[in-house]
Amino acid sequence: MDAQLVAFTGVAAGMIAVPGADFTVVVRNALASRGAGIACAVGVAAGLLVHSALAVAGVAAVLAAVPALFWALRLLGAGYVLYLACRALRSAARARPAAGPEPVARRGGLREGFLTNVLNPKAPVTFFSVLPQFVPDGSPAMPRTLLLAAIVVALGLLWFPLVALMVDRLGGWLRGPRAARAVEAVSGTALGAVGLALLLEPLRA
Repeated sequence: MDAQLVAFTGVAAGMIAVPGADFTVVVRNALASRGAGIACAVGVAAGLLVHSALAVAGVAAVLAAVPALFWALRLLGAGYVLYLACRALRSAARARPAAGPEPVARRGGLREGFLTNVLNPKAPVTFFSVLPQFVPDGSPAMPRTLLLAAIVVALGLLWFPLVALMVDRLGGWLRGPRAARAVEAVSGTALGAVGLALLLEPLRA
């Protein structure tokens, strides 16, 4: 058994399962509909695929070496997450006679999931710093890195659709008017905190 591969799978699973912007947008879309939740989960996994491909190609090293590019990506990612936060908070504040969050098309959920993940400025640098730690000395780097990247994407394809299905299963009471507004408020607050953290983190360094 490849101990390094097992260790990496555990590390990657922990990184993916930690609640963050990806988790929040999947939950929010799953409350709108099961299809939107699954589509959003697939979008997140597609973003993971992009980051994995960039790490394998070494482009992440360029982002780390060129501060201007990293800052541009940070601003884009923070702006998009803050936009989603404003949408959620506005939805929570709006009085709606119908229960549940605003309807979300599957295509919209797919786009939200993809953009939320792919515009995360920490992801490429994290991938580039973590993956090489699990490449054994003396072994070809490219095949091993491709395998590690595939594991990350596979875990994302398992975890986020599972989250969407679980939320949909509990959606009977979560979609009630009061519960739905509470979920929107919590989602908006969480996304707002993530967006602000992306903007303010360099000031704390």
